Order: sequence, then structure tokens, then C-alpha cells
Amino acid sequence: MRRSGWSSAVVLALLAGLAPGASARAAGEGTPPLPLERLFDNRAVSDDARPAEADFDGSGASLSARDLAAAGWTPGRTLTVQGARLTWPRRQPGEPDNVRAAGQAVRVTGRGDALALLVAGTGAAASGTGTVAYADGTGSAYRISAPDWRTGPLATKAVALPHVNTPGGRLAERARLYVVTVPLAPDRQVVSVRLPHAPDLHVFAVSVRAAARGWTGAWAAATGGYAAVGPWTDRTLRLVVHTSAGGPRVRVRFDNTFASVPVRIGGATVAVRASGAAARGTPVPLSFGGAAGVEVPAGAQAYSDPLGFDVPADADLLVSFHLPGTVPAAPVHRLAQQRSYVSEPGDHTADGSAAAYPTTLTSWPLLAGMDVGGGPGSVVLLGDSITDGDRSTPDANRRWPDVLADRLLRQDAVPRYGVLNQGIAGNRVVTDRYPGDGVSADTAGVSALNRFDRDVLAQTSVRTAVVFEGVNDLLAGTDAQRVIAGLRTLAERARARGLRTLAATVLPCGGRSGCTAAVDAERAEVNAWIRGAGAFDAVLDFDAVLRDPADPTRMLPAYDSGDHLHPGDAGLAALAGSVDLRLLDAG
Repeated sequence: MRRSGWSSAVVLALLAGLAPGASARAAGEGTPPLPLERLFDNRAVSDDARPAEADFDGSGASLSARDLAAAGWTPGRTLTVQGARLTWPRRQPGEPDNVRAAGQAVRVTGRGDALALLVAGTGAAASGTGTVAYADGTGSAYRISAPDWRTGPLATKAVALPHVNTPGGRLAERARLYVVTVPLAPDRQVVSVRLPHAPDLHVFAVSVRAAARGWTGAWAAATGGYAAVGPWTDRTLRLVVHTSAGGPRVRVRFDNTFASVPVRIGGATVAVRASGAAARGTPVPLSFGGAAGVEVPAGAQAYSDPLGFDVPADADLLVSFHLPGTVPAAPVHRLAQQRSYVSEPGDHTADGSAAAYPTTLTSWPLLAGMDVGGGPGSVVLLGDSITDGDRSTPDANRRWPDVLADRLLRQDAVPRYGVLNQGIAGNRVVTDRYPGDGVSADTAGVSALNRFDRDVLAQTSVRTAVVFEGVNDLLAGTDAQRVIAGLRTLAERARARGLRTLAATVLPCGGRSGCTAAVDAERAEVNAWIRGAGAFDAVLDFDAVLRDPADPTRMLPAYDSGDHLHPGDAGLAALAGSVDLRLLDAG
């Protein structure tokens, strides 16, 4: 698979269906597989007062136990990252807490769509090929690369810590840990994993990410950055979300992506919206592992327990959650195109009326997904501001993903997939706008390459993905060949996961400042590649749908919102209406 620098933390290769005898020997030869913790042979974490007790990288440097605890990464804690449950080692500072990969056979069981590993590299050769063994005697190979714990990309890290411990004292330097996933053969029971021979690759935890069977994604929003908010102290946020699919059960997901500290959700409810911040009936409490609330560690996620609740399709729901502590910054999706609400002080999650919610909010903080029980799975739309709905009518759900979801609901020719909008205004294919760490006013996200695993592969029951990006890269001066290389990498990564993936051509932007003839020539080159290269399973020719036949460098005036870059409501409806729904069918 091609990579663009550190644009992807993991290199994938799935070789399913090896000869049974060979695969069994590859993943189980020699000593029997053991739980990972019984193989720990390296000390990565030190007490700040005794840094010499650990030596992560061979030079005496180590992770700070105090920093890990401040991030919520405490010994024995189970963390959910990219939908995978991984347990931070139950070890005290100075005890062995990770494996230097040297071909060890690790006992791992489960059935799912990916193998997830919590890793970091301590050198340039922190990569290699390992094998997975299945209960039926078959196996598959995988290739994994772990970025360096001190110099790797912040855009793809699971968590960054503010210090590095050394025998000479603490350094104010960011230490990184990564979660990477590799594909598994579908519908096979994993029994063990053989790690690569790559001693600079350190493995802290490994698990099988369970497939989200029985769930369909009904709504989602991609995290574009970590921004200053409020600050909110003892406030309840009541966010309005619009469902694509419906079902008899519901669960929601909170993401603390890009954060450096945990966030506490004191309690949460769900309700069908009547109007404004008012609920239709009494909001129903959600629970988390049987508890009313949950603390979400830095960089991690929290799913609510399944709740029997009749979620209507194509409807507004209210997700209310109480923040009992002070929250000065949070992961956000900035351009909601939907008003939500912030309460006066107190836990108002159970309030049916709007009286306690005097303040409006135009972003979606923390809440990143809602799933419904049953259904055929989800279509994920990875895009920029055009997919995000910029310049569409606020509070009206006229983004092109909303119109596409309505079309799916009104037909029987293909499955009625849920539609997950993963557009981020300002997003690019190959370069980051948000740097991937720290509080920033830029919430245009890390690149599509750097968010693909989180925003596409890890989404609930994803069956098909549509990639519709590139214009922001071109307007920023990125040439067509770099954009094409990025799109090709996305196609290859999707194919390695067995994911049906479509690409949409880039819309014209003539008439907008900066959209020069040279930019349009680069756009034409990208579109010619999309149409002709065959890299994706199918193409949506959105350029052909909206361009003006009299001047193909511009959108038709009837479709232009007025800024010559974003379609208005009519243009967005035309995009959704042009999609041959049969192309979305993953079969």
C-alpha cells in the first residue's frame, strides 16, 4: 500500500486464506500463545520521582506515570479508542508494561472486523509483518508500523503526554501513544496473534474490535479540533441531531478526541424533539456500564448502554448531557448548521421543557455518534464543507447527506442504509488544518488521510464510503498529483478492509477569489484521474451535475449559494438526487 509520509499510522496487507497448515505454524509455532501481559519485557512508565526505574527507548527515557494518570490512563483501565476496547497495563511504575515485538505468540480471542493494537515506536524500524491465526486453522498476515513516541505525528496519536522522563529530569516534550488497526478475515474466530520481529515496536495492549452487529449508524459528526468553549461549569448541553435511519434501540457515543484531560459526563438523556429545546414527552436516561454517568479519558470514547427507545427515522432528537465540572475546552464539530442549547446551572437532562435552556449553541461538542438497533448498516460520507452543509439553510437539514438519507428511506431497491455525515468545513485530503494536538481556533480537522481510520473505518457497521474532497487542497496550492496520491491511498486502504468506496469529482469554483485558471486546470487533472483510473469501486460525477455548460469552470447560477464554492439548497439537492443508489449497495 502506498503511504504519504506519516499520513497513516499503519500499513495494511490482508492475506486471508493461507494454507491451514502454514497459517497454524506461522501463528502458533514453538511456545503456546500467552496473554500479552505475561510477555511484558520492557519498562516504559516511571514514577516522576524515580525516572531511572524505567527505560522505554534504550536511552533511559520513559513515560510519566503522573501524566498518564492526569489523562485518565490509569493502570488496568479499559479504554475505547476507534471503537476498540483496550486495557492499559495493570502495572505500577517501573514494572514491565509492554512487549518489544520479537515474534511472540499472543493469545487473543474474538470475532470482529479489525485487530487493534496500542503501540509506540522507539526507532526508525518500528514496523514489520505478523500473522493472525483463526479457529478454523486458517490465518492472515498483517503489516504494522508504529510512529515514534517522541517524533511521530500528533494528528494520528491516541493520546499525547506533556513530558518525557529522563534520568536527568523531566523534559517538556510531547510523548505519544498510538492505536492502530489491521484488517481481519471476515467472520472468523481469532485465537492468537504473532507479533512482528521488530524490537523497536512496543505493544501495550491488543484486542479484536468487535463488529457492530445489530447496529446501524443513524447520525454522526466528525471532530474537527479541540477548541476553547464556555467555559462550562455545572451546565447541561442539549444537542439537536437529525436521524437518517430509525430503530427500536439507541446508543450514543461521546468522543474525547484530541483532548489531554478526561471529561466527566454526569448524566445523559435522549428524547424526540418537539420544538426548540423542548422534548416530546419525558427524556429517557442513558446509562454507561450501568452507571448514570461516565468519565471519558483523554483521546478515548464512551458508548452508552443499549436503551430500548423507539427512534424515528428522519427526525430531530435531543441528546442532553450534564457537565458537572469545569470544561474550558472540548472536541468540537464546529459547523453544525443546527441550533442546540446550553442550560443555566444544574443538571437539566430530565427537563422536558425548554425553560432551563436560554443559550443557543451552533456546534456539536463531545457528542460524535448515535446508533439504532437493527438495520442494514451505514454509508459514510467523507468530505469537506460542501458535505458539512456550509451555506445550506440552518435548522432545515438540507445538507446533501440529509437529502440522500431521505431518498434511501423512500425506496426499496437497495438497503435503507443509515447515512453518516463525516464532512468537516475546511478539510483537506493531504494536509492538516488542525495540528492534531492542543487547544486551537482552527477546527477544520486533520487531513482525510489522517482521520480515515477514525472517521470511516471505525464507524458503526460501515458498508460503503464516499470520498468527496480535494477543492480545499487545490485552493491552498497543493498540486493535482499530491491530491491524486492521497485519494489513491484512501482507495487502497479502503480496499484492504474490504470496504466498497466511491469517489466524487471536485466541483468548479470559478468566480471565487483564488480559484484561478491554474487551480481549475489542477482540478480538471484530479477529476480526469477519478473518472478514469478505476481506483474506486464507482464514481459520482458531481462536477458534471453542477457545472455550467456555458462555462464549465463555474457552477450553474441556480445551484450556486452565491460564494461560487458552496452549492445552495438546490445544488445540494441536485447532488443527492444524482446518486444512483445502486452504487451504494455493498451487496
